[in-house]
Amino acid sequence: MTNQDNDESLIAHLEALRETILKCLLVLGLVFPFMLFASPKVLEWLTGIIISDSNISLNYFSPAEVFLIQIKTAAVLDLVVCFPYIAKKIWDFILPALYENERKFIKTTVLTSSFLFVLGVLFCIFFILPLIIKFGMSFSSSNIKAVFGISNIINLSLWMSISFGLMFQLPLITYSLIKSDIIPYDSISDKRSYVIVGILIIAGILTPPDVVSQILLALPTYMLFEIGLFFARRK
Repeated sequence: MTNQDNDESLIAHLEALRETILKCLLVLGLVFPFMLFASPKVLEWLTGIIISDSNISLNYFSPAEVFLIQIKTAAVLDLVVCFPYIAKKIWDFILPALYENERKFIKTTVLTSSFLFVLGVLFCIFFILPLIIKFGMSFSSSNIKAVFGISNIINLSLWMSISFGLMFQLPLITYSLIKSDIIPYDSISDKRSYVIVGILIIAGILTPPDVVSQILLALPTYMLFEIGLFFARRK
């Protein structure tokens, strides 16, 4: 292949990437107003779950604070709702040369990826966030009272939810890399120590700067990695 062919191929890939990004942004933009309308109800539901077992109230300290939180909530809802479409476009870009029978793999992958993303978000909301709140409440005493600002709690919740949704993609990624012969099974299984370090680093980047959040994200992520290895070895 000549340099000119290489340049044309690179330009074609960049054009395809640009088209993929624009389509994803367009869908996100179209769905966002509906999510903004739904965000107040979702925000009430989310705060009710987070503080359900704790005798605390959430406070806001500026007139526009709750409105800004509603916008952030709408943005996360927008991403969750549009995730199947975004995943489909990304897989279409990554695997454009598949035969028709192989394209069934993309459909299965998109469905699985969407399910894992939603599962990660729900796992974070119903199990991880209440644990974090209880951990924070454990430091209160007669002289030290816990006063939680709604911005801090909701920002943490939204960021952690996205982080869990993304990290829950790991078993699918592991399975796909092995089954597509990009990385041999033995090569991954023999390097578990490197995988653990990588998961801890990524968890440290995605979570707030505290060890508890990092561990709460890293532990289920490693378990999901092992699940991906298990199914890749079986089939």
